[in-house]
Amino acid sequence: MTGILVFILRALLAVSLLAFLAWAFITLWRDMQLQIQMLNARRVPPITLILEDEPGSQREFSSPEIIIGRDPSCDLQLTDGTSSSRHARLSFHHSQWWVEDLQSTNGTFLNEERIYTATVIISGDMLRFGQVVIHVAILPQL
Repeated sequence: MTGILVFILRALLAVSLLAFLAWAFITLWRDMQLQIQMLNARRVPPITLILEDEPGSQREFSSPEIIIGRDPSCDLQLTDGTSSSRHARLSFHHSQWWVEDLQSTNGTFLNEERIYTATVIISGDMLRFGQVVIHVAILPQL
């Protein structure tokens, strides 16, 4: 009788061990899928910058940071003398696009209001760097 009891206890222990391992793998799989979804949500939505004075001149960016100015190393190079060499920065964080003035001489304007700190921008906004006017179009994330 004790042999049968020991066998049943061993079988129950083996089944409970397998159930625990299955639960652990399912939990890890769900956590991994959640992490994948969170990483996909962090993708930078493309932003299009359209120069007002130059018809047909638009640039699309998908990097999380864009430097705008006259300097040749800038991502969007301006030719107007009223803009600084490193005039402003557009950056994507906290799931939003932000514009920040980089201590430019003539200032950075968002919808004709001068900005002094990093400010959220949305599609349809107008940015002005010196005398250069740029319209913003942000494509929705998929």
